[in-house]
Amino acid sequence: MSQDATGPTFDPSKPHQQRPKMRHVRGFPIEAEGRRMLGLSDARQISDQMVVIVPELGNLIPLLDGTRTIEQVAASFGQGLGVEHVQRVVAQLDHAGLLEGPAADAMIAKVRADFDAAPNLPPAATEALTDMLVAARVQAEPTEEQKRELAAEVLREALDKWIDSVLAGAPDQTFPGLPVALMAPHLDYPRGWVGYASVWGRMRGIGRPDRVLILGTNHFGSGTGVTICDKGFQTALGTSPVDETFLGAIKKRLGPDLAAKGLEHRFDHEREHSIELQIPWIQHCLGPDSTGRHVPVLGVLIHDPAMNQGESYDGRGLALAPFVEAVRGAMADVGGRTLVVSSADLSHVGPMFGDQQSLKEGAQGADEFRSRVMNHDRAMLRLVTDLKPDDLVAAMAWQQNPTRWCSTGNIVAAIQIARPTSAKLVRYGLSVDPEGMALVSCGGVVMMSGG
Repeated sequence: MSQDATGPTFDPSKPHQQRPKMRHVRGFPIEAEGRRMLGLSDARQISDQMVVIVPELGNLIPLLDGTRTIEQVAASFGQGLGVEHVQRVVAQLDHAGLLEGPAADAMIAKVRADFDAAPNLPPAATEALTDMLVAARVQAEPTEEQKRELAAEVLREALDKWIDSVLAGAPDQTFPGLPVALMAPHLDYPRGWVGYASVWGRMRGIGRPDRVLILGTNHFGSGTGVTICDKGFQTALGTSPVDETFLGAIKKRLGPDLAAKGLEHRFDHEREHSIELQIPWIQHCLGPDSTGRHVPVLGVLIHDPAMNQGESYDGRGLALAPFVEAVRGAMADVGGRTLVVSSADLSHVGPMFGDQQSLKEGAQGADEFRSRVMNHDRAMLRLVTDLKPDDLVAAMAWQQNPTRWCSTGNIVAAIQIARPTSAKLVRYGLSVDPEGMALVSCGGVVMMSGG
C-alpha cells in the first residue's frame, strides 16, 4: 500500500491536519500507473482537484471524521498502516481542498465571490460537450479560437440531429399548443439526448412563453430546502437572462425571511447541471425574439418532499409549500405565460449506488432486477401523468424511495405550480453502462391546461 512520498507535506502545527475531517467526497475507480486505483473528488465540486489512492485505503476515509488524531486513525485502520502514511494522505487531501480547513475555505470563498460578481453563470457541463463536438469537427485538440468560432454551430447541429433522429416518422411532430409544464431529463447528453429531443423537439414552432421556470435537483450543494438562483445562464448559443421581475415578485410574496432562506445557498447553482442542461434546448427550440433576446429564465433547486413532509431537511431552509404558493401568486402578479420545466432523472441503481446486483448483460439476476426497477418507475410515473403529486410523495415516503429517484421534489413542484389538466408520458428510457455498474432512468412528460 505504498504511496508516492512526493507532493504536499504534512504540517503538525495545523490543528485541522492533526484531527482531519473530510469534506463530502465521492470515490470512483480509475486506471493509473497500470493498475486499478481509487479517485477521490469533491462531491460539491468546489474543488476541481482529485486525489488518487490505492483501493485498500478506501476504508481510511470514514475514519477522517474530525474526532481522531492521526495516531488514532492509524491505530483504528490497523493492517500495518503507519502514522507517516496517514500523514501523507492527509496532506494530499488538504492540498486538494478535500479536508475541512483553510484551503477548502479559500476555495469556497472564491466560488462565492465569483458567483456574486457576475450577472450570469458561465457554461460548465454544456461547455464540456461543445469542446468535444468542436474537437470532432477539427479532428484535433481545438484551439481557444476554434472553440469560440465553432461552438454555437456544432451545438446547434447536434441538437437538430438528435431531434430529427427522434422525431423521424413520428405522427406528432409538435405538441398541440404551448404546454404549462414539461418534464425532461437532466442526464448528460450522450446518455440522455433521446429524452431531451423527445420533449424539446416538439416545442419548436408552437410559440414562446414569456419566461421559463426551471426546477432542478440539488445534487452537490448544501441547501436543505428550496434553493433559488438569482443569475442567468450562458451557453455557446447565448445568454438566457434571469427574469428579474418574476424573481422580485416571488421574493415579495415570500417575504424577507423566507426569501432570504431561498437565496442563502444560491451558490449551490454554481456547478449544478440539472438547470444548465436545459438551457441550450430552451435557447435552440424556443429561439430568440426579433431583438435576439432569449426567453428569460429562473432556476430553482427543489429538495425531496418525501423526506420531511415537504419541510426542509433540517427545518431551517425554505419549505416546498410556501414556495409553491409564492410562485403561483407571482405568476398572477406578473402575468404572461410561464413554462414550468421539471428537470428530472428517476431511478439510480446498481453497484455504483450501493446495490449488490450487477446489471451487466448476462449477469445472474440482472434482467429480473432491471424489470423491478422499470415496474416501479412506471407505477410512479402513472401518479405523475394522473396528476397526483401528493400520492407520489406518499408512495415514495412509504416505500423509502427504493430505486433512489432523485427528482421527486421538482416533479411534484411542477405539477403543483402549473396545475395542468392533463399530462402525457412522451418518453421513458434507461441507461446502463457497459460494465453494469449503474442504471439511471428518465422520462419525458408534457403537461397541458384547458381542453
